[in-house]
Amino acid sequence: MKKRVLICFSILASINLFAQDDDGFEAVITAGAADANTLMGAYIAPAMEGLIYSMSGGWYHTAKTHKKLGFDITIGVNAAMVPSEKEMFAFADLNFENTITASPGVTPTVAGNGTPAEVTVVTQDGDTGTFTMPEGVKDDLHLNAMPAPTLQASVGLVYDTDLMVRATPKVGSDDVKGSLFGIGFKHNLMQYLGPLDKLPLNVSLLGAFTTMNVDYDIEDGSSIDGTGQAAEFKLNSYTVQGIASLDFPVISIYGGLGYTGGKSELNVLGTYTVEYNAGTETTTLVDPIALSYSPSSVRASLGARLNLAFFKIYADYTVQEYSNLSAGIAFSFR
Repeated sequence: MKKRVLICFSILASINLFAQDDDGFEAVITAGAADANTLMGAYIAPAMEGLIYSMSGGWYHTAKTHKKLGFDITIGVNAAMVPSEKEMFAFADLNFENTITASPGVTPTVAGNGTPAEVTVVTQDGDTGTFTMPEGVKDDLHLNAMPAPTLQASVGLVYDTDLMVRATPKVGSDDVKGSLFGIGFKHNLMQYLGPLDKLPLNVSLLGAFTTMNVDYDIEDGSSIDGTGQAAEFKLNSYTVQGIASLDFPVISIYGGLGYTGGKSELNVLGTYTVEYNAGTETTTLVDPIALSYSPSSVRASLGARLNLAFFKIYADYTVQEYSNLSAGIAFSFR
């Protein structure tokens, strides 16, 4: 089986799954439901948190709004960079119900690299089991960042307001399917500032929300016997910002201050028959993993856009808990 742990949604009608070794993902369930949640929670946290920040990026590349029914189509990518302190975790920093020993005492998170720990668990009933933690995928991540490709359309409404939409129907393979929807609004404040609206300066308020769902059937390749084995990933992210731009014929300089947050959940469902004492004892766990993350952060962004008639090229950098780099192209018709 080619195990897949971290699910990244690709707007180009595919789901990109990071491959893992055969011993790791569902093998962590050997630790028992409570301790498996503790271990998996520490392991996958950079992905669950980082995706919230990357999904909230790239909503704008100017504070200027379209004229009524003007529109643009933007193709871009956001990359939320994982802080170095989140690349590894130590078993001694976690609290367990069972007796957990690991060699070595630290192991990579999903965003780290290095040799994963070999873990021995002794349950409260005295049963013993062993497993290997999943590997990290840092070597496969550009900039060690959680990526979020985007395809976005914006259209001008009334009162100097743009409607922005990101949407992809459920796509993927037989065992993995995902969908995404995002909506945002940008409202230009220069209309309230009298003659100042003649300047190349634009100041706007922006609010946006994104939701993503991924379903993953893990039963066919699972190393643990059971039924109905599946993983569900849900993400909701939001951002509220005050943004400004200086828009000249050839170049635009833009930036913003605001707040980003959200919630992500990972649920591992089904039954799992775990073996202990070299297979002489078994325990069946039902829906063993339920993880939830709610990161949030103040954000500050600065970027530039090259204006070549209706064709635009942009890039910006955001300082926040998981700092984000956004870049892409746009076709804009006002």
